Amino acid sequence: MRFRKWAAGLLAVLCGFTALSLAGHAQAASSIRIYLDGKWIQSDVAPYIMPKANLTMVPVRVISQGLGANVVWTQKTKTVTIRKSGTTIIMKVGQKTATVGGAKTALDAPVALTNNRVTVPLRFISERLGLQVKWNPTTQWIQLMTKPGHEIKGAWISTVYNLDWPSVASYGSPDTQKQEYAVLLDDLQGMGMNAVYVQVRPNADALYPSKLAPWSKYLTGVQGQDPGYDPLAYMIEETHRRGMEFHAWFNPFRANTDATLNGLSPQHVAVLHPDWIVNAGGKLYVNPGIPAARQHIIDVIMEVVKNYPIDGIHLDDYFYPSGSNFDDDAAFLAYNAKKIANKDDWRRDNVNDFVKKLGQAIHSAKPQVSFGISPFGVWRNQSDDSSGSDTHASVTAYDDMHADVRSWIRGNWVDYVMPQLYWSIGYPAAGYDKLVQWWAHEVDGSNVKLFIGHSPYKLGTSEAGWQTSAEIVNQLKFNETYPQVRGDVFFSAKDLRRNPLDVIGALKAYYQIK
Repeated sequence: MRFRKWAAGLLAVLCGFTALSLAGHAQAASSIRIYLDGKWIQSDVAPYIMPKANLTMVPVRVISQGLGANVVWTQKTKTVTIRKSGTTIIMKVGQKTATVGGAKTALDAPVALTNNRVTVPLRFISERLGLQVKWNPTTQWIQLMTKPGHEIKGAWISTVYNLDWPSVASYGSPDTQKQEYAVLLDDLQGMGMNAVYVQVRPNADALYPSKLAPWSKYLTGVQGQDPGYDPLAYMIEETHRRGMEFHAWFNPFRANTDATLNGLSPQHVAVLHPDWIVNAGGKLYVNPGIPAARQHIIDVIMEVVKNYPIDGIHLDDYFYPSGSNFDDDAAFLAYNAKKIANKDDWRRDNVNDFVKKLGQAIHSAKPQVSFGISPFGVWRNQSDDSSGSDTHASVTAYDDMHADVRSWIRGNWVDYVMPQLYWSIGYPAAGYDKLVQWWAHEVDGSNVKLFIGHSPYKLGTSEAGWQTSAEIVNQLKFNETYPQVRGDVFFSAKDLRRNPLDVIGALKAYYQIK
């Protein structure tokens, strides 16, 4: 939500919190933080608590400005008037009543004016302006929400290997594929989902007519074969018809799930540009170290951005592979204009260059389209970096995938991050709870939203914590204590639909779906 510009005279009145040293009746609460829809509203002066009334006083601008309300201060009568969406609130300094929509309403504490600073009772003004207010006494965080619940409740839909959609049995039948997708959406929406992240480029091929990639083999069984309709156009229309968001999911640098060229279309990138391709661990990858290759992938993604009414572009963690030798010595020598001495740093710089330029291209073409990435859940272990998480993961995003997510967040190159936190609460090597706390701190104060990737596919397995669907619900409840968490996405649709341990019933109960 955009902040309104304020007149200089008004700013002098509403620019901060009441100084505690000048309000002897107030109790200091310097650790209190206020979040509006997950974004930390920062100020150079702390809020304060009125001990007798046991309520928090804040400057009126913290809420009114954040909501885009109109605020007028009348110095002569020492009255503040707030107007928004048909609601008018009038409060006068020192009075324990306010006028809301023409009717007088009692205040638990009067408006205060100290040193030209106007402060008001937080809960009163928030609720009158239509906000939900939640107080966490443990963290001393106040959450203000314009809408209840998280903004994203989604599911990944995998098309590689026909995992979620379409089925192998549907090959060559547009009507069957359309029906399958419609039923899939109905099932997900019935569980409370409001967004889907659909894999539209599983193996450097496309689920849409493209000038830069062949038709996906997961539509017909043959790569390059026209399925007889535009699946992406249909999926977007069907998703939007239900009031759900559609995010196009790309595997950025994966070229093929195996190392063979057999069955690849002549238009496939591995056939057209074999010099861009690296065989690592029996899979083919586009080499991120080659500038032209990076630009090609940006062009592929932008083709979808420009031609389809998508809600967002989503990338997973296919940057550099982990656990495999990646033969890029020649590229390191040929494409190292910055003279970076360490190859790992050079690789991270390649990915950073790609992420930054892709974000710029998306927002330049369509500012309303969101851009986010779902990295591996552990950025770095504390044992390798003191600022890392208290985990003992054998793989990390920074060291193995060469995904420097911290730089993406600090540079505001992405609109959100969606770490894949596929472990249970309290899991010794990588506890879900510790990682949510770490990621929440990482995005705090930035413009980058935090969505969490969950793993219902583990329900019913022998791994610790996954013997009951309550694990998923407990994770969602844990997220409620962190205002930075703005959404939850589940991997994947098929694992929700098969309903392990009645996870559907658990989600319906949590999301209050009848």
